[in-house]
Amino acid sequence: MDRRRIEENIFKGLMIVSTIALCLILVLIVAAITFKGLPSMRLSMITQTPKGGFYLGKEGGILNAILGSIYLAGGATILALFLALPVVLYLNLYARRNGSIVRLVRFCLDVLWGIPSIVYGAFGFTIMLFFGLRASLLGGIITVALLILPIMCRAMDEVFSMVPRGLLEASYAVGATRWETALKVVVRQGLPGMITAVLIAFGRGIGDAASVIFTAGFSDAVPNSLFRPAATLPLAIFFQLGTPFPQVQNRAYASAFILTMIILFISITTRIVSRKYTRHIIK
Repeated sequence: MDRRRIEENIFKGLMIVSTIALCLILVLIVAAITFKGLPSMRLSMITQTPKGGFYLGKEGGILNAILGSIYLAGGATILALFLALPVVLYLNLYARRNGSIVRLVRFCLDVLWGIPSIVYGAFGFTIMLFFGLRASLLGGIITVALLILPIMCRAMDEVFSMVPRGLLEASYAVGATRWETALKVVVRQGLPGMITAVLIAFGRGIGDAASVIFTAGFSDAVPNSLFRPAATLPLAIFFQLGTPFPQVQNRAYASAFILTMIILFISITTRIVSRKYTRHIIK
């Protein structure tokens, strides 16, 4: 058999094995969470806040953590989007293509992406101490926004950089300004990719615990103000697994199941919305 044919078959086999392993890992994770979490699922888990003695196996639920996670991750994603979009548009429309400033900004974003989330939590905690702030939903939103900002920027940057240059030149040729080109051409062409970037950022934000343990705090009540502590699902899972009671530990798996279902729902919704706007894309 030809040597190149052998190499191709080997690498094709490795790719198939890797794909199967990846899918198998996902199935095992979901199956383990479902198997251990569903028996502890009750309607009260998603409709009630923790009652007295909840962490000792008493009544109550994790409504505080569900809403707290959505508030925190949603607020952080919106804040990060407002910060990321101007940066990415500047890199792709206003700055000199592949110039030193563009390379520097992208390098900084790559470094920020690799910083552990606990470092962001420590940084946010330091800033809060400097300004005399307590752990609160606002502190968690700002910290998580800083955490997901480089992720969103780099994902959107890759999408916008693939917009055909001919479209930009055509837009300039009919008299459009750079700002009009950015909003009506680049953003519209990159909208499905932007939605995916927001999804990735939201998923990272709602599933992170290290960055909010010092900045958002934890509360058994649903936050009714930006300046009140807020519970999150990752921290709820952490605290429940840390108890010596099997019943409460099983609730942690139920909490993990709920978190997984939230992310799955958002993923499916995002795919549907993304397909709707894909028809505007020029390939």
